[in-house]
Amino acid sequence: QVQLVESGGGLVKPGGSLRLSCAASGFTLDYYAIGWFRQAPGKEREGVSCIFSMDGNTTYADSVKGRFTISRDNAKNTFYLQMNNLKPEDTAVYYCAADPPPVRAECLTEDFRSWGQGAQVTVSS
Repeated sequence: QVQLVESGGGLVKPGGSLRLSCAASGFTLDYYAIGWFRQAPGKEREGVSCIFSMDGNTTYADSVKGRFTISRDNAKNTFYLQMNNLKPEDTAVYYCAADPPPVRAECLTEDFRSWGQGAQVTVSS
């Protein structure tokens, strides 16, 4: 059974940093496409960053480029989203997701079938 468990959300001031973790079980992470998505109140869920299978092809939303970094530790079967220089507009519930290949290299919610429970990230002074 595929399961994703998130941790690491919280409250941070503008300019601060957080790291989200997503621990996977029931499958081998290194063969899967993985991604981070977020949903702000009143808005649709959007792709933040994705890694597409073993070739390491990575995408970032324009709004987070240069501030967020996605990574994975295959030995721990865990992947991460390092978020730096956080802004109030980054406030949202963040979700991790995974799906076996092939997955379109577009970081779209409809392409991922396994999801974490969500982690609240609030950026406020």
